[in-house]
This record gives sequence, C-alpha cells and structure tokens, in this order.
Amino acid sequence: QAQLVESGGGLVQAGGSLTLSCAASGGTFSGGNFKNYAMAWFRQAPGQERQFVMAISGSGTSTNWSDSVKGRFTITRSNAENTVYLRMNNLKVEDTAVYYCAADKTPFQPTSLEGPYDYWGQGTQVTVSS
Repeated sequence: QAQLVESGGGLVQAGGSLTLSCAASGGTFSGGNFKNYAMAWFRQAPGQERQFVMAISGSGTSTNWSDSVKGRFTITRSNAENTVYLRMNNLKVEDTAVYYCAADKTPFQPTSLEGPYDYWGQGTQVTVSS
C-alpha cells in the first residue's frame, strides 16, 4: 500500500510565496523505506501536458530542477516525517497549475522523466493572480 497526499495549494498574488507538502504513507514507505525513493514535483496547467518541476534523491543530497523554476523554487525532504516539500518564491502567473507529488523506487537519481515514477498523488491546485 502506498499513498501520496499533497497539501498547501491555494491562491496567491504574483511575487508571493507558497509551500507545498507531500505526505507519504502506507506500508511501501514505512519502516524507514521512504528514504529509498527519489521524490519529485510535476505540474499541469489547463490544456497543457504535465511538466517536470523539481526532484530530490532519497538521501536529499542531490536535486534536479526545471529551468523555468531555477532560483525561485526549492525542494526539500524530511525522511523522519515521510514528507517532501516544495517552497515556491517569486511566483508568476504562469506557475498556475495543479501540482503533483511523485515517488521513484530508485533513490539515487532525481530524474526529470515522468516514466520512472511509480506512485503519484492526486494533486493540489496553485493559482497565481496578477
């Protein structure tokens, strides 16, 4: 059993900040196994394909990011709490999307490819107004 639940989405003005959380639960992630999964955030705007945002290795020592969010977003994780975070600063209108959390059973490479991720959350809406 594996479950990923995103939270923290909402409405924010351009230039503002927001922090998203993704809580992992179930037997798949229990007993210290959460650290064996690379974690990532993807997003999907209306009428658009889902796109990669940021990813982090199981240990938290390696990260990967899209150029569109470089310098503005930060991904972190707490393996003790089975949670991954996305801190979003200087938000832009084009950041408006449903944000999804995903887990990859390979812990070493925080890949930007969608295919390797084994588990997905239901998403949380982020709306940035001008």
